[in-house]
Amino acid sequence: MELWTDQAQRLTPGSALTWTSGPSAGTAARLVSSKPYGAGRFLVTFEGVGDRDAAERLRGAELSAPPIDVPGTLWVHELVGAAVRDATGDVVGTVASVEPNPASDLLVLDSGALIPVHFVTAHDAAAGVVDVDIPEGLLEL
Repeated sequence: MELWTDQAQRLTPGSALTWTSGPSAGTAARLVSSKPYGAGRFLVTFEGVGDRDAAERLRGAELSAPPIDVPGTLWVHELVGAAVRDATGDVVGTVASVEPNPASDLLVLDSGALIPVHFVTAHDAAAGVVDVDIPEGLLEL
């Protein structure tokens, strides 16, 4: 399994996940065990998946997990669609997506402009607003 989050507690035995694609889409998955297997990958066992054939049928399937509260964490699903305001309060665009990047994940605005996440100064998920303090000229690149 490849983990697409930095929240490793998602793989704690007993964790409740949901299959979001594949032959089991929409059904629950309970994690029995997990152990690291290379960078960002894990060997996992799920309840009800008792042999290699059952595991092979799930190859490529995706799982989701319920939201967790981690203060100060920016969640992609809360950022996408949010209005982005600069330090003067002007709206400079809307977050269309978030791109992973080794130096800093990037907010991709509807205009195509890129803003490194480390320039985010505040985020109000309920209001759908992200405040940034960006260097002058960044949006003209």
